[in-house]
Amino acid sequence: MRIPHHLAIIMDGNGRWAEKRHLPRIIGHRKGVETVQQIVATCRKQGVKFLTLFAFSSENWGRPHDEVDALMRLLGTFLEKELSRLLEQGIRLRVIGETGRLPGQVLRILQEVMSQTEANDKMTLCLALSYGSRNEMVRAFRKIGDQIACGKVLPEQISEKMISETLDTNGIPDPDLLIRTSGETRISNFLLWQLAYTELYFSEKLWPEFTSSELLEAFADFSQRQRRFGLTGAQMEGEEITHQEGRH
Repeated sequence: MRIPHHLAIIMDGNGRWAEKRHLPRIIGHRKGVETVQQIVATCRKQGVKFLTLFAFSSENWGRPHDEVDALMRLLGTFLEKELSRLLEQGIRLRVIGETGRLPGQVLRILQEVMSQTEANDKMTLCLALSYGSRNEMVRAFRKIGDQIACGKVLPEQISEKMISETLDTNGIPDPDLLIRTSGETRISNFLLWQLAYTELYFSEKLWPEFTSSELLEAFADFSQRQRRFGLTGAQMEGEEITHQEGRH
């Protein structure tokens, strides 16, 4: 089975999972953390090298104050508890988004975990926190604009490579597969630039219900797809044959 080198997930449905059971929404988020732990472990075992989780969007700041505070506390607790597991499994933590908006205590824990796991090379876990893709691109374009204003870059020198290197995801390859749970079929301002050629997979399961078996089903579906990147199927088959012959 072909495993995505970089998997991105929009973890949707925690609140609805709780509401269906007449529970507080925060219970759904806590249950969702358990799913995160399971999916991270499975991805590490299956050989995924980069896993990006959409954990908290820039729009989520508009949710009720009590829910946001509870989510931030849950995030800090999760990071503290996961550090030993990340070190044991050789997983590096990265973050994308406007982290300056995070509460000071959470930001300190986040920076500490990133520092302690920086040398890990088995898998990179990237959390999208206070993240919105349009905001990310605006910030990137402003940086390039500053370089143009200072005379360091000419407009005609702007390239796709330059833009990619200015985004929060610099150094992380574009996702091969995006999974979104909860039955929603949109990408919700997530990695708009990076998802240009990503395969999309939508699961009806709410995030707390999403299991390792569901993940492997998504991988099996991904394995059946031919990623053509604008070429024809025949061209891609020819390139695959050439690649295989080059190995011998």
